[in-house]
Amino acid sequence: MSNTPEAGLAIAFVSILLTPFALGGLAFINTGLNRTRSAAHGMLLCLTAAGIAALAYFAVGFAVQGIPGMPGHTFLMGRREWDWMGGESFFLRGFNLDTSSASVGVLFQFFGVALAAMIPVGSSAERWRLGACCASTALLAAWTYPLFAHWATGTGWLAQLGFADPGGASWIDGTGGFTALAMAWLLGARRGKFTPQGVPTAMPGHNAVIVVFGCLLTLPGWFGLNIAGAFLFGGAQPAQFLSIALNTLLAGVSSALGAVLVTRLRFGRPDASLSANGWIAGLVASSADALYVKPAEAILIGFIAGVLIVFSVELLELRMKVDDPAGGISVHTIGGLWGVLAVGIFGRLGGSTAQFLAQLVGIATLLGFVLPSTFTLNWLLNLVLPQRVAAEAERQGTDLFELGAGAYPEFVTHREDYFQR
Repeated sequence: MSNTPEAGLAIAFVSILLTPFALGGLAFINTGLNRTRSAAHGMLLCLTAAGIAALAYFAVGFAVQGIPGMPGHTFLMGRREWDWMGGESFFLRGFNLDTSSASVGVLFQFFGVALAAMIPVGSSAERWRLGACCASTALLAAWTYPLFAHWATGTGWLAQLGFADPGGASWIDGTGGFTALAMAWLLGARRGKFTPQGVPTAMPGHNAVIVVFGCLLTLPGWFGLNIAGAFLFGGAQPAQFLSIALNTLLAGVSSALGAVLVTRLRFGRPDASLSANGWIAGLVASSADALYVKPAEAILIGFIAGVLIVFSVELLELRMKVDDPAGGISVHTIGGLWGVLAVGIFGRLGGSTAQFLAQLVGIATLLGFVLPSTFTLNWLLNLVLPQRVAAEAERQGTDLFELGAGAYPEFVTHREDYFQR
């Protein structure tokens, strides 16, 4: 294979065409983990979130993120200029869409921001109004996502420190995951999720087959994300794309098997939804380090991700009283943070104190900036546009209340108060 920049750019472009599989897979997972009476609404939320994210990024987000390597807004500290925001125009004005790496990188970001926007949908299932979801997504795509993505890639200040995350475990999954946590806090738990004593009750998703199919669908999508990100933001060489794909696969399968093993040991039987979450968590973790690690290290990183997810889901629900139907907070936040940290521990970038510290600074920035800012923005939005559906919508299901029709009209479904009599 030719080892030229043109060959690498061609590989990145073809890989980007695979990323819609990740969007479709995540939509299936979010929907399958909903109950039947909110399934169509959940799928529509995924579709509209992806669309609004693309439009908001086109209008504003591109200008905030800018183009890697091009002049942006800087501040002076410690006798050094630090790049903190892009300097491009709104609506892509003045930007020449051609076959350059910058243009291919912009295309990648449209899919990246759409994926980030779909993460909060699963965590806010069955209680998020469609209009409010669109407004919240616009804030994420126009400000939170592009600003942190600018910091973490190209010449942003985190990248200047040496922070490495070419596939977006932090700036795609991290921003989406922390937004999901903020929304879960703001919206509160679903009706009946917790007893008056605070004990969680089981509200299983309606279709495990759809969930597992969604997991399989995400694999080619993550091949696209990791390979394209490695070439566009990690300086990968054309000969490395096979190792990136292999590391992605190994991280995903080992993470799923880790979740299967842990749930088997803890609960006596494997848990399908938690194992599916483990699969996605391994793929998320691989986004940061697939370029930098050996296959054996990818297996270890993925396995640890699968174990962490099981305990994270339990911690959020039992201890923190967070209702996350799709497990997206644990999958994308914990999986993403672990992947970022693993870059500083394993592989050719790991082993140095400077790299490890740079990764820690990136994690601290997600915790110290992204979470508080996205919570504040959505809290303010909630003052003018209430985000939670009405109580009647929760009783009859968001499909009927917001869409006027159910996902499975031939099925007879009962409201939960029918079972509580």
